[in-house]
Amino acid sequence: MNASTTSNTLLDERGLSKLRWRCRRGLLENDLFIEKFFARHASGLTVRQAEALGVLMDLSDNDLLDLLLGRKPPQGDLASGSVSHDDVLLVLGMLRAARQPI
Repeated sequence: MNASTTSNTLLDERGLSKLRWRCRRGLLENDLFIEKFFARHASGLTVRQAEALGVLMDLSDNDLLDLLLGRKPPQGDLASGSVSHDDVLLVLGMLRAARQPI
């Protein structure tokens, strides 16, 4: 299996559990975005999207909230290792959309 195939594989239950734990935040506002994100997308998350979400979780709580609310545009290098800037922007869009009613 090549890297592209692996990264587009759905996240397994163990990976999803670890990702949920990794996404716990100090600001309630961030947690609300993340809870809605998981409610909407958990069953279809790919390994690649999980890695991009991990890059966003490396941000400080305030920087993450600014991105989620659209107060600031994504700045700097949001890519990390095998995670592309476009993947991070895609997941950021998914997080932002999660605040909309289902």
